[in-house]
Amino acid sequence: MKRYRALLTGASGGIGRELAKALAPHCDDLVLVGRDAGRLAESARAAGPVARALVADLATPAGLDAVRLAGINLLINNAGAGEFAWLEGQSDAALARIVQTNVLAPMLLTRRLLPELRRRPEAWIVNVGSIMGYLGYPGHTAYCASKFALRGFSEALRRELADSTVRVLFLAPRATRTAMNGAGIRALNAELGVAMDEPAAVARELVALLERPARERLLGMPEKIFARLNQVLPGLVDRALLRQLSTIRRYASNQGDSK
Repeated sequence: MKRYRALLTGASGGIGRELAKALAPHCDDLVLVGRDAGRLAESARAAGPVARALVADLATPAGLDAVRLAGINLLINNAGAGEFAWLEGQSDAALARIVQTNVLAPMLLTRRLLPELRRRPEAWIVNVGSIMGYLGYPGHTAYCASKFALRGFSEALRRELADSTVRVLFLAPRATRTAMNGAGIRALNAELGVAMDEPAAVARELVALLERPARERLLGMPEKIFARLNQVLPGLVDRALLRQLSTIRRYASNQGDSK
């Protein structure tokens, strides 16, 4: 693999911590960004001496301005938020938080770092999305909308930068066993027979994406097929999800985040 001077958001735990550990051997400098100083320090220790923690809230201008890395050639927008709930039961604040974290923060941070990325002979932006960026799923309306938007941002930016040295990649994990996926989501997935990946498996897939760059990488079967089918025959997916709707509604609540 190439050597990186990398910046990783959402590094406090879950997928982010495993990404830090997986990337560290390939980095000359690795900046881990998050809001929780204690958990961020744990991630830095787990990743080793190449990693350093940067506490910043990307929902604020001051937090965005604090995130810098001279010579950066890899930006991974991994921070995410969600809520497993019916739309009518969600607050304005919850919807704003999801969109701010999953869409606006990556766009604003990327814009700030693009001049530095452009100066490198080769550079990469990896946006960590979700299978739900291809597939609208009940109980995750705002989350799906934000991940669809992140995928659209990635596609458009890739085309803007097509004549530059910066490549834009999109990683779409399926359900993952993190603290963000609460008891309700885990119980629902168990009842429906939906597999959940470990964070370390997602981290390995991101490293593989960097080794063999592609526009996008969707994780998991049958989720990958289901997502593609939704693009060409959405009516089939509508009917399949309708049969599950009462089960999903039973588990959905205003508790618990999903990524």
